[in-house]
Amino acid sequence: MAVFAHDKVLPDEKSNEDKKNQVAAMFDSIARRYDFLNRFLSVGIDRSWRRKAIKELKEIHPKIILDVATGTGDVAIVACKLLNPDKIVGIDISEGMLELGRNKIKKLNLENKIELFAGDSETINHQNSSFDAITVAFGVRNFAHLEKGLTEMLRVLKPGGKISILEFSMPKASLLKAFYSFYMFTIVPAFGKLFAKNKQAYKYLNNSVRVFPDRENFMEIMQKAGFRNTYYKSLSLGICCIYCGSK
Repeated sequence: MAVFAHDKVLPDEKSNEDKKNQVAAMFDSIARRYDFLNRFLSVGIDRSWRRKAIKELKEIHPKIILDVATGTGDVAIVACKLLNPDKIVGIDISEGMLELGRNKIKKLNLENKIELFAGDSETINHQNSSFDAITVAFGVRNFAHLEKGLTEMLRVLKPGGKISILEFSMPKASLLKAFYSFYMFTIVPAFGKLFAKNKQAYKYLNNSVRVFPDRENFMEIMQKAGFRNTYYKSLSLGICCIYCGSK
């Protein structure tokens, strides 16, 4: 399978660990401040992005949903409210993030609707054609092998099912792109160091966004993995995109 530039971007270039283990350790280390920094650094607009990505699935009325890279469960919780499915399964490689997510779900009395498990996109522990829909928010950029992760998600998606992926992208307008690059390269790591005590994690965020194959390039990769009827929607002047495809 193809290797992409962002596959090679690591949270810690000096570590001998592979990307998957590094990403898991990184999220474990910032888990307690992850939600706060998401709201703070995006000025709260990340909530709107998640809702818009989930609404792309309304037309198919999914009953069983898989949320890949579920983190602290934000997408699973909002999907439960907006789509009212019978069941949502969330998987993530970070136990630290999952612990926080399970606590949220318990407080909201959603344990009968949402379950979170340790797992990753490359080895999803479910049979073929298990889910009506799949969501991934800010997760595909962290896959160790992007094409393998997409192929595995397609495997567990039912025929007629749909995937909705939310991911950062680079703005096209020159001035906005320059400001965004400065913000992601300088401001975001500084706040990551201040609040999460981990500047490297948020430096990795910038590096992985910068080389991620966004827009038409990512749709081509989705199509190569086997998704059909692919399309994308640009959000907030191009700093984020929703990517959808069907099986």
